[in-house]
Amino acid sequence: MFPSTPDRLSLALLPTPLQPLSSISRQLGSHRIWIKRDDLTEAVSTGNKIRKLEFIFAAAIANGCDTVITCGGLQSNHCRATAALGARLGLKIHLVLRGEPSADADGNLLLDKLFGAEISYYQEREYFANLSAIFDELVAEYAERGHKAWTVPTGASDGVGIWGYIHACEELRHNFKQAGIAPQHIVCASGSGGTQAGLTVGAVAHHLHAQVHGVAVCDDAQYFIDKVNEDIDEWQQRYGQWTLRKQLQISVFDDYIGPCYGEAGPEIYRTIEHVARTEGILLDPVYTGKAFYGMLKEVQKGTFGESGDIVFIHTGGSFGVFPHRNHFSG
Repeated sequence: MFPSTPDRLSLALLPTPLQPLSSISRQLGSHRIWIKRDDLTEAVSTGNKIRKLEFIFAAAIANGCDTVITCGGLQSNHCRATAALGARLGLKIHLVLRGEPSADADGNLLLDKLFGAEISYYQEREYFANLSAIFDELVAEYAERGHKAWTVPTGASDGVGIWGYIHACEELRHNFKQAGIAPQHIVCASGSGGTQAGLTVGAVAHHLHAQVHGVAVCDDAQYFIDKVNEDIDEWQQRYGQWTLRKQLQISVFDDYIGPCYGEAGPEIYRTIEHVARTEGILLDPVYTGKAFYGMLKEVQKGTFGESGDIVFIHTGGSFGVFPHRNHFSG
């Protein structure tokens, strides 16, 4: 039996469209590429994170919290979406960010500040070594001031957040029916694992008959296999066991990370420019640019067979393009 869906806020502009990438498909000459436009989920909370945060904010409010604490890199899409939605819902948002800001805030960091989030900055070494303790200290500090804080992990990827993309698979099922297609492959960027976890569960639960593939933007394939399993385990512990768990297959490509998380090679910038000029769609260097490039390379390798429909999940991130402006040809 599938677990019952928990409370959820209606924050995103759904359903998002599924569109064919006709020009790129013609250039490939084999597969037909479709793109699920989750970069259109909302104006400034745009991207995949808002789907997760619909469930996470509902849980926070139901537990009487007036403050949300979360974390990420300086250009975290998740932190930007959390800050925007917190302002919209009247909640205090405290961001724990990894790295030192430059004199002029740009991209997502600029938006974090505009939305009024409280921001604490930590050097990378301290951030990774002490994140749990930092969260505990902040929760205690807010409690002393009479506030109750809800903590959200990196990328909103946990047993609550994965409901966002479990639910999205029901939407995909309707998209596929309307388009008259039966894709065997769904591709997404994997940065914190929650989107891939939700899609992996949702694809089976909603009978999509498609394999979900994550393209790692940091860490290796085994890390994401473990993280996706961890999120699904937590989801089952919270909401009840699911008998079809044994049918889940986790696929990760880890050859397209580039220099490191948040940095991209020239092939990624060229891919972003090509998609922008060919299809009028904007990818980003941190997540979707790497994932799209990885998908194209896997098509060339024959990973997805000789032909067929492939669906790419556009998880947003367009504000992250601007800090990388110097890498584009113009």
